[in-house]
Amino acid sequence: MGNTGQLRRNNLTALVLGLVIIILVNIISGRIFTRLDLTSEKRFTLSEATKDMLAQIDDLVYFRVYLEGEFPAGFKKLQRETIDMLNEFRAYNANIEYEFINPTASNDATERQRIFSMLVEKGLEPTDLQVKTKEGTSKTMIFPGAIAAYQSREMAVSLLTSRRGVAPEEILNSSIQNLEFALADAIRKLIDNKRPAIAFLEGHGELSAEETADAYRALSEYYSVQRVRLDGKLNSLSERESIDSLNTRIRNKYQTIIIAQPDSVFSDKDKFIIDQHVMRGGRVLWLIDPVAASLDSLQSSTQFIAMARDLNLTDLFFNYGFRINNNLVMDLSALPIPVKVGETAGQPKFDFFPWYYFPMLTPSGDDPIIKNLNAIKTEFISSIDFVETTADLQKEVLLTSSRFARTVNTPVLITLEMLGKPVDERLYSKEFVPVAARIEGQFKSMYDQRMPPEILQSKEIDFKNESPPNKMIVMADGDVIRNQLQRTAGKLMPLPLGYDKYTGQQFGNKDLLLNMMNYLTDDSGLISIRSRELKIRLLDQAKIENERLYWQVLNIGLPILLVLIFGIIQAWLRRRRYTR
Repeated sequence: MGNTGQLRRNNLTALVLGLVIIILVNIISGRIFTRLDLTSEKRFTLSEATKDMLAQIDDLVYFRVYLEGEFPAGFKKLQRETIDMLNEFRAYNANIEYEFINPTASNDATERQRIFSMLVEKGLEPTDLQVKTKEGTSKTMIFPGAIAAYQSREMAVSLLTSRRGVAPEEILNSSIQNLEFALADAIRKLIDNKRPAIAFLEGHGELSAEETADAYRALSEYYSVQRVRLDGKLNSLSERESIDSLNTRIRNKYQTIIIAQPDSVFSDKDKFIIDQHVMRGGRVLWLIDPVAASLDSLQSSTQFIAMARDLNLTDLFFNYGFRINNNLVMDLSALPIPVKVGETAGQPKFDFFPWYYFPMLTPSGDDPIIKNLNAIKTEFISSIDFVETTADLQKEVLLTSSRFARTVNTPVLITLEMLGKPVDERLYSKEFVPVAARIEGQFKSMYDQRMPPEILQSKEIDFKNESPPNKMIVMADGDVIRNQLQRTAGKLMPLPLGYDKYTGQQFGNKDLLLNMMNYLTDDSGLISIRSRELKIRLLDQAKIENERLYWQVLNIGLPILLVLIFGIIQAWLRRRRYTR
């Protein structure tokens, strides 16, 4: 009896101790938040930028996700990954809620059409989908996206990336990889009330509003964007700010300015305005074409002479640590262009030939600005060199040509006669010619020691001879942010930035522009989310077809065989034990 009582007391003690441990673990886990991610690429670990953004949400953010219904396996995977990502968001902030909706659930065709029209009006793009049924194959319309709502605002979120000329499997995998950015970006836009101000410069023949329409629209989702003319006005990029009742100072109106493909001379006064913008901590995105060359020049003639442009910016560039050369980069990795090769039944016949003056740049490296970007489309791009300055500047190349490139100095004859002819690859011996770079540090004013004392000491000018820690990006091509135009219903309409209407390919120009602007406006969190890479492990389709029977037998027969072997061994051991 004594042993029995002792056993009961021990069991009771163990039970109470176990309950106490469970309660303590729950209390501690309620106060200390932690999660374990054992995947090799940390696919279930949110970036620090996303966590910081989620911590700022102080009200309900509700996602209505239209990924419910009968889908193929790829879309089912996108659905599961979306649920997992939203659950990850909820783990860091309980204000995230969601529901999945099937927009085709209604049996009433009129009601379904009303829902479809409503979703299109809200900004979701439909996708036609072939679905296999018992009766065969049917075509249905799906909306692979969500409507995010916060307070009185709503925003459409596309969960399926749009990439022309890419296999459906790659699009789905790219969409899964982009989920964190798509959802976090939508939340950010909804809750963000203060947007940095940026400006496109005008007045020197820069790209027009029509040519930068899609760039302007894309940037407007994150920034307050304007177009500004300098015209020698000292206050065109700055404004006076009161410090107190007695003192004022001059500050920049815009955090970043974009100078895109100017074709005429900058006056010394305009250069001074830009220089002081930099000295006050303003950033610059230089998109400069030092050579006057355009494919439009070949519309009326088969050749033209490309000449260097005089922009009067060379000394300013040297002062900031770089030089844009008066040459053109030719690359064997080039965009094809359509060329008329004859007529068929009275209709012109076109064929495509690689145009070596239009290099396709393949981003490589781990710099967040270019990481995981698609190829970049360029037109008549030039090379960049770094030069030594008195300032301590850090310079890094962002984009280069391929391994098979050459440079031709101006003036140079550009002719269509080169198309279709054999290429002498020995001429293309230059590797990775730099065409874009970023520069960081404390820049020195080009006008220090060059301005009269009365100007340097003027309170109206508030001259600065050195910048705070600052940065700029330079790329020797303005066409990188120029969208093509297409005539629709008698009107010229802008096409998406990076889309080539001749080949139907979508390039990464828009993402490059957004990454560069995120970097210049110190919004590096967006870059880190957008450039995040998840390893999507695809099945080898060729191997599946060639070795289908082998893998079927292996996956079905081997487990059964192992169970039989285990059963036989167990029966033999039992018989041996009990027959002794």
